[in-house]
Amino acid sequence: MSVFDDRLDRIVARSEEVQAQLAEGLSGEQFTRASREYAELEGVVGRIMALRGAERALADAQGLLDDPDMRDLAQAEIETQRAAIDTLRHEVRLALLPRDAADAGNAILEIRPAAGGDEAALFAAELFGAYRRYADLQGWRFEIMEYDASELGGLRGGIAAISGRGVFAHLKFESGVHRVQRVPATESQGRIHTSTVTVAVLPEAEDVDVELNETDLRIDVYRASGAGGQHVNKTESAVRITHMPTGLVVAMQEEKSQHKNRAKAMKILRARLYERERASAHESRAADRRAQVGTGDRSERIRTYNFPQGRVTDHRINLTLYKIDRVMLGEFDDIVGGLIQDEQAALLAAAGL
Repeated sequence: MSVFDDRLDRIVARSEEVQAQLAEGLSGEQFTRASREYAELEGVVGRIMALRGAERALADAQGLLDDPDMRDLAQAEIETQRAAIDTLRHEVRLALLPRDAADAGNAILEIRPAAGGDEAALFAAELFGAYRRYADLQGWRFEIMEYDASELGGLRGGIAAISGRGVFAHLKFESGVHRVQRVPATESQGRIHTSTVTVAVLPEAEDVDVELNETDLRIDVYRASGAGGQHVNKTESAVRITHMPTGLVVAMQEEKSQHKNRAKAMKILRARLYERERASAHESRAADRRAQVGTGDRSERIRTYNFPQGRVTDHRINLTLYKIDRVMLGEFDDIVGGLIQDEQAALLAAAGL
């Protein structure tokens, strides 16, 4: 028996042991811990049992090869079960990988133009819209927290709260510098310009994830600026929250209500603090949010959108798609799927699976 198979047997045995403990009638904290462990094991055990079933079916089919009347049928069954075993063993390996607790949850998306002036702002607005359409295609809720539009229809900065199943698991790879190459509408000589936009995707934090003391917060209220009608200039509805220990500042003026702006600002602050805690706990992650998205310099990029050639290239996995129009309509599945598979392969290698 291989080391891998021995590990699977120990997992099944542990699941049976925990199930027996629950049947005996644990209470209080012991019951909570055992229930949580059993729930975590249950999904893995289900895949292991399916794998064992396929292995038994393979052995039964191999035992029929010496029967002339059954040989062809047995050979077909062997091929079917071998394919099933390969698939199931891969699924079991994936199920054994450590889970990021944030993967199943919601996310905060932030997009800002970097290098490129007005053209960067215009692409930031288009990219913001592309993610909104992607969220729609996935059946997620896309709530705009902040949208600071420029005079030319671009985006100076936008924040959205995206909620649904597995949002962060799908969007976390989007953090970084996105580069666009195209001829701007304002370019009279047809020259291709290169601009960049920074994207940050943060896991949405629950109250239990981040402990916030009111004494650590400085909350300022002021009159909102910019477009918004007469109301903006008459009431102090804008809110700026400074987290004194870290120096993080979140300002919000999207809503006419001071209460709503404060709630939005707190939500964003929690997400940023949560990501900082996760970054310090995992050396492979960026040390802070600035490192996550880079400086915005044109030489830093995770993805390039080349409009003249109609292609999108993700430089981390060397994936190029010649369907930029579809991607900008929110069809990110091929890119996201490739990035998820790449992460899984890296985790499997690191875990020796």
